[in-house]
Amino acid sequence: MGGFPVDTVLALIGIAVPIAAFFWEFVFVGRRRLGYRVQMDTPVTGEVEAVFPGVLTRLREDRGTELRDLSIVLVRIENSGTSTIESADYLAPVPRVGLHLRFPQRRVVGLAVTELSDQDLADSLGPNSGIGVREDTGGHIGVIDLPKVPLNRGDHYKILAILQRSEGNGEYPAPVLLGGIKRGRVTETESRTGVSRIMLALITFLVLVIVVQFVVAAVEPPPNPLDCATGKLMVVGSSAFEPVIRDAASRYEKRCAGAEFAFDFAGTERGLDRVAEAGADPELLTISDGAKGRGYPALLPRPLALSLFTVIVHPDLGITDLTAAQIADLFTGRITNWSQVGGPDRAVVLVNRTPGSGTRNIFERRLLGGAQPERPHQSCTAIKDTAGTYCDVPVTRDMHKAVAEIPGAIGYSEFSEAREARMRIVTIDRIAAGRQQGIDRSYPFWGVEYAYSNGDLPADSLAAGFLHYLTGSIGAEVLRAHGNEPCGSDLIEPRRCYPES
Repeated sequence: MGGFPVDTVLALIGIAVPIAAFFWEFVFVGRRRLGYRVQMDTPVTGEVEAVFPGVLTRLREDRGTELRDLSIVLVRIENSGTSTIESADYLAPVPRVGLHLRFPQRRVVGLAVTELSDQDLADSLGPNSGIGVREDTGGHIGVIDLPKVPLNRGDHYKILAILQRSEGNGEYPAPVLLGGIKRGRVTETESRTGVSRIMLALITFLVLVIVVQFVVAAVEPPPNPLDCATGKLMVVGSSAFEPVIRDAASRYEKRCAGAEFAFDFAGTERGLDRVAEAGADPELLTISDGAKGRGYPALLPRPLALSLFTVIVHPDLGITDLTAAQIADLFTGRITNWSQVGGPDRAVVLVNRTPGSGTRNIFERRLLGGAQPERPHQSCTAIKDTAGTYCDVPVTRDMHKAVAEIPGAIGYSEFSEAREARMRIVTIDRIAAGRQQGIDRSYPFWGVEYAYSNGDLPADSLAAGFLHYLTGSIGAEVLRAHGNEPCGSDLIEPRRCYPES
């Protein structure tokens, strides 16, 4: 999100809020906290009298008045803070009274102190402690005045009150404990069997922080690795190496946000021409099957990989192996019928890449020992239904199409692409194409793939970053997956990747 570290801010908030809540609750306002909790507020009916015969009758006789609409209330008063509450901490101005327990719409007809957490509290709640009963606001509110009882942390006592309705009807308003504590507060507490509101609020807040962090992480892409470069890059050149470059570029884009690739694989010679004519352009690279030649002095090479090539034939020929000498005789015109190499009685149709193709240059150099006889250009589509004996194609995919469709055809291609296209691949001198066979030179049809730029590339350019990626650990595995061996590999003699090799 614009480089703003949202996840870091959320993490800091997620840490700061609970810490602040702790200090606020237990150090500032919660250090001294006197809490109260109404544990029972029950009307007294005739059913109770039936269970305990004579209780209400004796109570009426003792009071000398008619008692009706009675209720029993049990209130727990406790030190729910983290510090001791002393007698001097109560803020009530009356000398001995510290708290007022009020019962709206009821008056107090009896009370008892019960369940002392510490028997020493009895001295502060005795008859001469200041505890007493009174009525407030015209007799409609019953009040129990409670003394200034010192309470250690966790101490509590309970007040059991018998009340009579003084006005109104229906449910009674809840009892309220009023008073003040120095550097603290009097507050209604909840049963400790449940989750407190503060704890619930903190849990909810932390869950929200986690959810927001998850959403931010899902929406916001992860930061780029340090070796990533951004920008645009056009890659042109060899169609034989096209699938490797496209695969590597796709992986690079997923790994490095902000990298954008475009492609135009029209052949090695066209790619070299395009980069040479464009001048210094850090957004343009070309891929070449083999060295560039002397006509491009400004282009600088970056060796990429040892690449394997293969000879392919029409599937109906039944040919599975040819010697290097037979291949040379076929393409120089000394063998013109497949019966001469153990095949059917069918004319040989040579399918070549157009002059300037890097793949053609490697084929002629590795297997023919020199250039082929000059032949005028013929389209493979034009000779398909004629007795033509040769034709030219501009790119790899056209080579595969022509050899697969023209009876008697023979051609050549980058090995992994021929295998991917399910072409009929022949071994050479009974040696199959393989990465190790190319490394140890037992397989003769191999070449070096180069990337060329016009002049030096800026260190922070996408072109420089992508070339470093191709020869690094991750990109090298992409090259190997396509049957190539990276030039930075320990298996290859460094001089074999030089342009003059």
